[in-house]
This record gives sequence, C-alpha cells and structure tokens, in this order.
Amino acid sequence: MMSPKSSSSTVTAASAGQWVRAFVAICTAVLLASSCVQTWLSSRVLTSNFISPASWMSLVGVQVGPGGAPDEAPIEFTSIAATAAAMIVSTWILGSIFLARRTGRSIASALVCWGLWGSLWWCLLDLWEWAWIGGGLIGWQGLVTFLTVTPQFWLAFCVSGWLTTLCCLSIKPAQSTLNVTSESSPRTSTRWLWLACGLYIVIFTTMNWRLYFNLLIPHGDSAMYEEHLWNVLHGKGFRSYLDQGLFWGEHIQFVHLFLIPLYVLWPSHLLLELAESTALALGAFPVYWMTRRQSGSDKLALAASIAYLLYAPMQFLDIEIDLKTFRPEAFGIPLLLLTLDQLERRNLRGLLLGMCMTFTVKEDYALIFGPLGLWIFTRDLWQRRSQTVIQASKVRWWLVGISMSVGSVAYLWVATRVVMPWFRSGAEVHYARYFEKFGKTPEQIVQTMVTQPGLLFGELISTSTVLYALAMLAPVAFLAFFSPGRLAVGGPLFGILCLNELAKDPRHQFHAPLVAIVFWAVTAGIPNAIECSKIIVARLSEVTLSPALLSTLIRSLLVTTALATNFFFSLGPLGISFWDPGSSWFWRTLYAPSRRAALFAGVPPKIPISSRVASTDFVHPRFTHYDRSYDYSGYRRKVSNYEEHVPEDTDFIVIDTQHRYSEIKNPSEIPEYRDHPEQWELLPDQTEGYFIILMRKR
Repeated sequence: MMSPKSSSSTVTAASAGQWVRAFVAICTAVLLASSCVQTWLSSRVLTSNFISPASWMSLVGVQVGPGGAPDEAPIEFTSIAATAAAMIVSTWILGSIFLARRTGRSIASALVCWGLWGSLWWCLLDLWEWAWIGGGLIGWQGLVTFLTVTPQFWLAFCVSGWLTTLCCLSIKPAQSTLNVTSESSPRTSTRWLWLACGLYIVIFTTMNWRLYFNLLIPHGDSAMYEEHLWNVLHGKGFRSYLDQGLFWGEHIQFVHLFLIPLYVLWPSHLLLELAESTALALGAFPVYWMTRRQSGSDKLALAASIAYLLYAPMQFLDIEIDLKTFRPEAFGIPLLLLTLDQLERRNLRGLLLGMCMTFTVKEDYALIFGPLGLWIFTRDLWQRRSQTVIQASKVRWWLVGISMSVGSVAYLWVATRVVMPWFRSGAEVHYARYFEKFGKTPEQIVQTMVTQPGLLFGELISTSTVLYALAMLAPVAFLAFFSPGRLAVGGPLFGILCLNELAKDPRHQFHAPLVAIVFWAVTAGIPNAIECSKIIVARLSEVTLSPALLSTLIRSLLVTTALATNFFFSLGPLGISFWDPGSSWFWRTLYAPSRRAALFAGVPPKIPISSRVASTDFVHPRFTHYDRSYDYSGYRRKVSNYEEHVPEDTDFIVIDTQHRYSEIKNPSEIPEYRDHPEQWELLPDQTEGYFIILMRKR
C-alpha cells in the first residue's frame, strides 16, 4: 500500500508535469505562430490576402520606390514573437478564467487544460509554412500557387478550431456525461433569431443607404432596377434606357416588380435597398426550420441560421465587391430556401408556388430545379425500394421530380432561345460571350464542350475553381459534404460558373442559387456529421461522446467558421477591409459624409424635371425620375443608334469629374462641347469643379 506521503508526492509530481507540458505547449505555439506570421508579413503578395498593400507598406515601414512597391520586406522575428506571446498568453489567461467560472473547476486546472488544447491550434498554424516551403523545395509549383492565395483560409480554420475548442471545454462536467442535450425553448431561440435578423437588416441597410447618399452606387446593374419600376408606372415600359429594348431581352427577371405597391407609396431607390436586405435576412428562418426538423435541436437550428447571416457569399448579394448594392437575384435566396422547406414538408402546392415565384428571379434557376427534380425522383425510388418511408400519400413524388426536370429544361430553352432573342430582334443572348473560349452561341458552346473534353476539364480543374469551392464551402465548415446528394443539386450550376469568364468570384451575384443549396445541404449534413463523429470516435477509442458535447462541437464549429471567414472576406463591420485605411472598402472612404455628395446637392435644381438628361455613372441614379435618363459613357446604346454620342433629344449633360472611372476633368474634354460649341452652353460652375453641366442651346 502506498503511504500518504508518497501519494501526495505523486499528485504533486503529476501536477508539475501538467504545468510543464502546458508551458512547453505555449512556448511552442508562440515560436511556430511567429514564424508563420513572419513569412506572411515579409511578402507583399502573401499579406495581400489579409490587408491592403498600402497598409502592408505602412506596417512594415517601406515606401514606394522608383520601381514601385517592393515585393519583400525584412521583418524582425523578435518583434513578431513579442506580439504573438502577448496575444497568446493574454488569451490563455482570459480563456482559463472563463472556463473556471463556466465549469466550476479551479483556476489552476483551467490554465493547464486550456494551455494544452488552446495552444495546439497556434502550433498547427505553422503547417501552412511547412507545406509552402516543402512545395518550393520539390518544385511543386501548383501547390505553392495554391498556398500563396489561401493563407486566409488556413488562418480562419485555426481560429475556428481554437474557438470551438474553448466552447467544448466550457461544457460543465455534469452535462458532459448526460445522454441528452440541454435545449432552450423554441420561443427563446426564435427571439434570438429575430434579433440577429434585425441587426443584419439595420447594418446592411445603413451601409447601402450611405453608399447611395455618397453617390457610390452605380446605375448599371444596380440602380437601373429602380428605373424599371419608375418607367413601368409612367408608361415607358419595363425597361431602363441602358437596355437595348424592353428588359425581357436581357433576362426573364421581374421579381422586383412585386415591390410596386410599396414603391407607389415611397418611390425611392432606398426602398429597394431596404427590401433586399430584409429579404436576405429573412432567409435565416427557413434555414432554422429545416435544421430543427433534421436535427431536432433548436440550438443547432439557431447556429445554422446565425452562420447563414455571417455567410460572406450571401452578404455579397447585398453589397458586391464593386458596390452594386441591389440585385434582383438576392430575392432568389429566400425564395429558393422557402421552396426547399416546402419540399421537405412534402407540401406539393407550396413547392409549386415556390417554384413559380423563384422563376421570376431569373431564368438561371432552371439550372437548380432541373437537378432538384432528379434528386426528388431518385429519393422517392430509393425510399420505396428500401421501404424507409411508408405513408399514405396520394402524391407520386417520382413523377413530380421527372416533371420538374423536364419542365426546367424546356423553360430554359424557351427563355434563352425564343423569348429573349425575340426581344433582342433576333440577336444572340448577351451572356453567350461569357464563354467565348467555347463558342459564340449556346449550340457552339455545347458542341465544343462535348468534342473537346480536354479544354473543358482544363477550365474546370484549376486553382480558381478550387478557390471558388473553398469560398462557398469553407464558411460552413464543409458540413455540406455530409449531405452529398443535396450538394450535388448545385453541381451543374457550379460547373457552369467555373466556365464563365466573369463568374469565378463569389463576391458578385452569379452564385446566388448556390447559397440556398449549400445551406439546404448543411441542414441535412449536421445530423450526419454528428453520427459520423460518434462512429469515428467509437472505432478509434472506447470513449463515447455525449450528445451535449457533439451538439456543442457542431454548432460552435459552424458559427466560428462562418465568423472567422467573415473576418477576411466580408465588406461589413466584421471584415478587416472595413477597418483597413488602405482598402477601397474602408468605412470612412465609403460611408462618412463626402464633399462630393454635398456639392452635388446643388446640381439637380438647375435641371427641370421634364428634361432629358445624359449623365455619367454614379450620378445617373439621381436622374431616373426625369423625362428620360441616358447613360453618358463609352458604351454604345440603342437610344443613340449605337454611335458614340448622346441621343439627339438630350437636353442636359451632367459629368461627374471625380468618380472612380472618370476620364473627363474639364469641359474641353467633353466631345459634344469641344466639337459642337454652338449647340451646347456651359452652365456656371458652383461645385468647385466636381461636376460639369452642359445645356443644349435652343
């Protein structure tokens, strides 16, 4: 028998050993994380994944020389290590205090536990550097290129893992052994969801409105949709004067016309911005319903909804990277999510109504409903064969699926080969030029893809394609992979977007349907991920994971991954670019009151509302309520017979000399005034040269 003295010494020795391991883990984390950060900060190319080049030069203390900005800058390891040590040690102490209060354990025990497990993620951070150096040594250029453009993903993964570990360690010992999870009431979860949605609406509506007030919203592909509503109400047809005719020649897209009852009461572009942000936020509710139905957990459902609101590809439908703030495609996300929710409820009428409403968003959604019909068909056959679902239903869902697929293909063909060309006077649809590598018409494009598979797969299998997939799936912790059948529904559209020369970037609007499909797959992937975790842990060890721990693990991983990726990609207040002074999306540059906007306030009163105005982009949205509003740019429009001049009936020309694409700085550079001074009168400048106003002489 061991004496009390020897027993006490053993406990003391064990405690000392744990302290030593925790101390070694923290020191190793500081060294490895500092080494990786030093590699990133030493390179302008690598650092551009996180901050702007201007901020990088300011941070490392270099200046632009005669040959431009340098690509490399020496960084002292000691300064980085000191900063890393301060951050890691402070978060170690604060995290330990949180764990001690949360779980009731002693401060010493919490320090040891969090020191060991928390430091692990900062050690893993340096795996990126090892892979990057190793790829360069063996000459694997593809790996080096991929790692060069993805350090932000790896950092987001480590931050997410670190936060998830803290959440899992915070489970009380009594809960970790229970066979059930502690659930909040549905009413409580719904209240939190309403609060989150309201916060999103307030933040993004405010941002959109400030961009409008500061004359930063382009008319083309954004404010032009407000002109549609105005022209429809005033008998000018469903069109913008940017279009070659009626808008039906551009897209079968009219979902924004449903805003007309509200627009009659408030005829402003601000209404459209509010409606879009509200619609995107409310998409969190079908995500909540479907997740709760699949997992039976209100907490998991709330986590999935919060992840949806933090999902950067969804937020880019609200404010694109080029500051196009209104896209009718945004309404397709909540509409498609509601349609999928009705499908899960096996409500045929709701499904058909949702399909009809979603088709008003854009003809592209046929590329979703076609594969979705095949998914319904195969699911119904599988359930009948395996007899997993036996219920009294008069609906033959396999027939619904086949009809949906055939109908979607037929609709897409009629829309792109009959309706749109008819409104374009027989001209080819405009987005055929997005696939110029394969041909000039849809028939040529399909023929090239079939006859030249090497060219096809060369475009599909590339670094940009992998980056696109990472941008869509990494923010949801890849949980969509746990429902491969649902995720495959978006496969055809994803492939087409990868072939599109303009759409390989989820910071635009093309990927809108995929947002709904990704979260539809996530809702079913969550319970599958929990079951897989149980099986894997059971086979690797004799430990049985409790439902409370698994639930905390999945929901923490989902929310923290969405949050961490939001840091590096979002244009919102959680994104680094929002606070980066050298970034084009710095909050003071975009949202603070500007001198340019203040001076423009004196321009519209000089122009009668009955006039026909040709104006440059960004101020163009302020003239859409005039008799006619023409685009003054280098694009040849139908209203000017596709010639480089303003339409003959133009009364005023308004030039914004300070917008980002402005090439005209003084009146002598305006072709109409320079070549035909007898036709145009230059109005006195009261805007300090910011704006030029020409009036046609009568």
